[in-house]
Amino acid sequence: MSKNNYETEVAKRFTIYNSLFLDLPFSDIHRTGTLLPILASKCHEGFQNKKTPKEIIQGFFDELMAKNSEDERHELLFKMVQYVERQVVLFDSIEDAAFDKIHDLQGKGSLQALVARVDNDRKREELIRKLKDFSVRLTLTAHPTQFYPGNVLGIITDLESAIKANDLGSINLLLQQLGKTPFINREKPTPLDEAVSLIWFLVNVFYVSIPDIMTRLLNMLDQPLHEWENSGLLKVGFWPGGDRDGNPFVTHDITVKVAERLQKWILRCYYRDVRKIRRRLTFKHVEPIMLKVEDGLFNSLFEDQNYYKSKDELLSDLMDARKGLIEYHDGLFLEQLDEFILKVKIFGFHFANMDVRQDSRKHDGLWDEIIGIQVGEDALKAYHQLHEKDKEKFILDFDSLPEISAFKDEFHQEMLKSFDAIRTVQQNNGEDGLHRYIISNCQSALHVLEVFQLGRLTLGKDEKDLSLDIVPLFETIDDLAEAPKIMEKLYQNPEYQKHLKSRNSKQTIMLGFSDGTKDGGYIRANWSILRAKEELTKISRKYEVNVVFFDGRGGPPARGGGNMHNFYASHGPQVENKEIQVTIQGQTISANYGKPVSCSYNLEQLLCAGIENELYLSPDKTLNAYQRALIDEMADVSYKFYKDFKNHPQFLNYLEHVTPLKYFGQVNIGSRPLKRGKDSGLKFEDLRAIPFVGSWAQMKQNIPGFFGVGAALQALKNEGKFEAAKQLYNDSLFFRSLLGNSMQSLAKSFYEATAYLKKNKQYAEFWQLMFEEYERTIRLLLEVSGMEVLLEDNPTSRQSIAIREKIVLPVITIQQYAIQTMLEKGMDDPVLQKLILRTMFGIINAARNAA
Repeated sequence: MSKNNYETEVAKRFTIYNSLFLDLPFSDIHRTGTLLPILASKCHEGFQNKKTPKEIIQGFFDELMAKNSEDERHELLFKMVQYVERQVVLFDSIEDAAFDKIHDLQGKGSLQALVARVDNDRKREELIRKLKDFSVRLTLTAHPTQFYPGNVLGIITDLESAIKANDLGSINLLLQQLGKTPFINREKPTPLDEAVSLIWFLVNVFYVSIPDIMTRLLNMLDQPLHEWENSGLLKVGFWPGGDRDGNPFVTHDITVKVAERLQKWILRCYYRDVRKIRRRLTFKHVEPIMLKVEDGLFNSLFEDQNYYKSKDELLSDLMDARKGLIEYHDGLFLEQLDEFILKVKIFGFHFANMDVRQDSRKHDGLWDEIIGIQVGEDALKAYHQLHEKDKEKFILDFDSLPEISAFKDEFHQEMLKSFDAIRTVQQNNGEDGLHRYIISNCQSALHVLEVFQLGRLTLGKDEKDLSLDIVPLFETIDDLAEAPKIMEKLYQNPEYQKHLKSRNSKQTIMLGFSDGTKDGGYIRANWSILRAKEELTKISRKYEVNVVFFDGRGGPPARGGGNMHNFYASHGPQVENKEIQVTIQGQTISANYGKPVSCSYNLEQLLCAGIENELYLSPDKTLNAYQRALIDEMADVSYKFYKDFKNHPQFLNYLEHVTPLKYFGQVNIGSRPLKRGKDSGLKFEDLRAIPFVGSWAQMKQNIPGFFGVGAALQALKNEGKFEAAKQLYNDSLFFRSLLGNSMQSLAKSFYEATAYLKKNKQYAEFWQLMFEEYERTIRLLLEVSGMEVLLEDNPTSRQSIAIREKIVLPVITIQQYAIQTMLEKGMDDPVLQKLILRTMFGIINAARNAA
């Protein structure tokens, strides 16, 4: 994509529509739109001249609001923040409207390019074979980094359409509506609210994109739609309503309610489609069946008669209609019917695959109470003294659980009821509706067997096999290193082995990028995850288990985000590649999968990355022993450097008292608390990855996305291995992706905004440490990659980031003005605190994947 194309389609359009926007009077301060560009240029010039945020804002006040009271001045700052938030929305809409012009939809990574390439290389049969047992699952999470309420999302959709059509009148009206519509939730959303807001994407985007991609692909490969067996080639996972980890508001009732909503919405989609199809299928032998289908769906939806109890019943009728169409009417309109049948096969009666997730420590606590009730407190003390293998046997020997009413701890009652909820969902939505239980903070085989046994004694009671997959989530650096040994113990356990056989010998393992990075820093986390995948693949193949990796990735590179396609394309043959599973959250959902065109593009890229990884094994996907030793050394150096940083005496103080960390708990964007655990003090291990990474993003310091990269490259330089690092960058796609994603974090950093901390007695040395690593990392990344500027190889991303950072600069300055003023006063100020809170929304939304 040429630079000029982006310039014309996005940058210039933004300049035009922004000038229109700034002229609109939204509030009683009509001068806001006039004053904002002045403030923006004062910020830009001020930082260039090494002024502090306080000096910039104070200078602006003295010059333009000399006669106004402090209250009036602060009121204007609030208005400025609101204006900038809406500028961000305008820019998002312009960029989204130009998506097909700034991305090559038929280029590298698209289905069209893939099929052309395999046909050219006579690999079509190989491709079809791979597609028959491959899968990409995107799991939408309720993690709170998406700020826009539903009504604002609606305006954004309409605004994008108006921009596409160059409809100035509608753009004008929509900008006015945007100006008067509140952006902030008055109250924290409930888990059900979160689910409903994400179902919007299922109905409006995934329901359109997934069948479209599969239909195009199968048609290109001459595969009959109605015969295609692998309907799970592309699917959507769903965490709202099932993710209990550290969220006391997710209960068993919520799980069932969310599953009901998912089913209602997919049946609505089917009903709407069937009414359209029936207008064409007006023939004898076919129309009566389609009427029956329409009435059946109507009854399932509105009459509560549950006419169709499962997707198989619905498919049976549709196949009868198909048969009638072929036998009596030469297959007229068969294409439309086949596409609908494919949709039913893909989305079933569940729409999306829900998961339940809970922390391992909670299961430990539950088993303590079970043992206490069943065999007494003395037995519990004796149990705690046992070796792990004996503990495993002790738990697996239980043949029943106490009655729920016998539990004193209400939370434990709730945990057991969640297994009843799983059964209810499976009965109503089918097993696809919810068949996985994820154990976060998993540290032993016992942690897996605790949940396995709970499942057997609840869900699996009176059943031949347990219809539940137990998924360990390994997060910290130590847990990732232990993961292969833990899984080998499980594979050797006769009872777990038998369970795996009943589940098609498939074991899903989840790996947490977010907490891995928080724990071990950027390079160490990414390298530990790749090595864990290789070892887990080896051990699983040894025991003839099909291992599937589920990556818990966040929006930004600091939490495993960034360019995912390259990441998956870089996995060599040592990593099992039957499925790509990944979490998508926050603004990444709306930015990358928020519209059918961007959703299809990104899904195709992921699908092709996984497929090509197997069909085309290029040298840059395998690492030799020397290359591994080089990355190992970098990982060790950066890990030590990051650990020393975390142990700095000011580290926790800085997070708690300088960054906006504490305010994350007050923004009404998600139902989850700020941290796990109930302790009042800040404990690093209890802190969630989102507020941790988000705080650094608010400060424009982005520590988790690069800290230690510069130190590692410097160590190689000191040892005379820098040429080898350059060679590694050219030869390894994994290494290039790793450093490329780090460049994104650096491109979104702006240390000038916090340079005032150099003069702060308490934090000067700490700030200097961060700043020096930031400068060193940029310098060495450019040198190792041979680039002149960051992201030189990705001009679209570079320009997008630059414009976004420019738009949001006044808000960054206002936030730092408030933080600096309070630090200097040595006390909190309610107005300034409110100002900090208010600025957080714009800063995160502008970055699109900042937390």
